Amino acid sequence: MNKKNILKTFSVIAILALLISCNSEQKTDDSGLKTASWEEISAKAKGTTVNMMMWQGSPVINNYMNNYVVPQLKEKYNIDLKISGGQGPEIVQLAMGEKEAGITNGQVDIVWINGETSFQLRKIDGLWGPFITQLPNIKYIDLDDRYINTDFQQPIEGMECPWSIGQAAMVYDSAKVSNPPRNLDELETYVKKYPGTFTISNDFSGMTQLKSFLAELGGSPNSLNGEFSEEKYNKLSKQLWVYLNRNKKYFWKAGETFPKEQTKMSQLFANGELYLGFGFSEGGIEEKIVSGLYPKSARSYPWENGTIKNTNYMGILDNAPQKAGAMQVIDFLISPAAQFEKSHANSMDSNTILDIGRLPEEWKEKFTNAPHRQYGLEMEDLKEYAIEEPAPEYMIRLYEDFRTQVIEK
Repeated sequence: MNKKNILKTFSVIAILALLISCNSEQKTDDSGLKTASWEEISAKAKGTTVNMMMWQGSPVINNYMNNYVVPQLKEKYNIDLKISGGQGPEIVQLAMGEKEAGITNGQVDIVWINGETSFQLRKIDGLWGPFITQLPNIKYIDLDDRYINTDFQQPIEGMECPWSIGQAAMVYDSAKVSNPPRNLDELETYVKKYPGTFTISNDFSGMTQLKSFLAELGGSPNSLNGEFSEEKYNKLSKQLWVYLNRNKKYFWKAGETFPKEQTKMSQLFANGELYLGFGFSEGGIEEKIVSGLYPKSARSYPWENGTIKNTNYMGILDNAPQKAGAMQVIDFLISPAAQFEKSHANSMDSNTILDIGRLPEEWKEKFTNAPHRQYGLEMEDLKEYAIEEPAPEYMIRLYEDFRTQVIEK
């Protein structure tokens, strides 16, 4: 275990010790919330302090949450939303630690999740619900859409509320590369022609890119659909590790090190070290170009065999002390007003989860006339290249095997 992980572990232990010592109060009675009317839930939520844990690696998301969502919740519902940083393993570690310690009133109410995090929380009964059908604004979301009602091949079953939807895409600097690669064969040619200008991040984004590569090796966009297959994974991942190890000497830093997060990848692309990248939200280049981080020559484009399209969600932890407040916060986050504020290109530029056809006329008009992207692709442009998120075990295995089979080789 490295120093960073040791410090993280000690921090969690310290927090848990403090919580155990303070956890003499009885568990909040939430037994009636699943059958309560929304008026009752809203009344119970008023005046509460709701704690939310989420990834805080994006300045535009942080700005939206801190300078729009927080004050709106206070003004409309007298709810104080407190946001703390944490994602994936940190959320699961916290939930598991509190459960093992018998903490009935935890420190976090809402978590921003999807994929393997949701899968791991569900395995330990770490999520509370089902709750989403009680939310008034859920009527504007198409829960029959497979990209929405299924999280990494798992039905959400009312335990996670959809928040945003998007598709990954490739990104390149058109001033430096005239014909970017669109498949693995072309990528192999590219890295030899432009050595040092491509790499893969050792994080959620990088593993998502590797899943797209696995699907291509499997022969189609649908090749990873269904339950996790050990046989399929072993066969395709073996091909992937051979491919990466054969070519990594042409990667950034000669493949001797890999960036640990997407923000580092963005910096490398911005300063011209990388010519080729990968990003969510159809490449995620709009805000970066508008802010001046990326050159105006940056472009996003589809990968020939397709890229992952997925939804991210809000969940309520099983031991959340303010479940009514959490429900009110989540309902606001999927409201037309909050979704509009974060969706258009002059704001957070995050695709709305709402079905525009279901909205009242005034909101249909607002969404239709909202500012669109000047530089990046729209999700509609990638529709024919969409790959369903495979089962969570693929992501979990890729994290471990990318480290042992590529990084440490």
